[in-house]
Amino acid sequence: MIARLAIASFLTVAALPVWAQMSAEVKFQPGNFGTMVNGTVTGDEYFDYVLGAKGGQELFAELQVSDTNGNGVIYFNILPPGSDGTAIYNGSIDGNTARIDLPGDGDYTIRVYLMGNDRDTGKTVGYNLDLSIQ
Repeated sequence: MIARLAIASFLTVAALPVWAQMSAEVKFQPGNFGTMVNGTVTGDEYFDYVLGAKGGQELFAELQVSDTNGNGVIYFNILPPGSDGTAIYNGSIDGNTARIDLPGDGDYTIRVYLMGNDRDTGKTVGYNLDLSIQ
């Protein structure tokens, strides 16, 4: 009986989802107003790039697939400072190139994520993300 309980407990713990959320702060080299970052996202993972900016500045972001073992269905959203997940730019609707005027001062998050079959089947998509603020 105890052995069954231990196995049942183990299976319950092993069945819990693993949330693989990653984050990095974006810093520009002195004298530069932009940078290129790259990485990979697999399945339900997402990667947050956080950068500080002032209201009225223009944020440019462009996402391109570098490689994939799926269909390459990758997008990004831009979340304003203090966001509860609500985006001011949604790449799955508006495309993978954004040029937006920022509404206020603070840390903005550029969230890279997968959708559709690539997300659902755990595919991996490599990407390059060009970012700049002017």
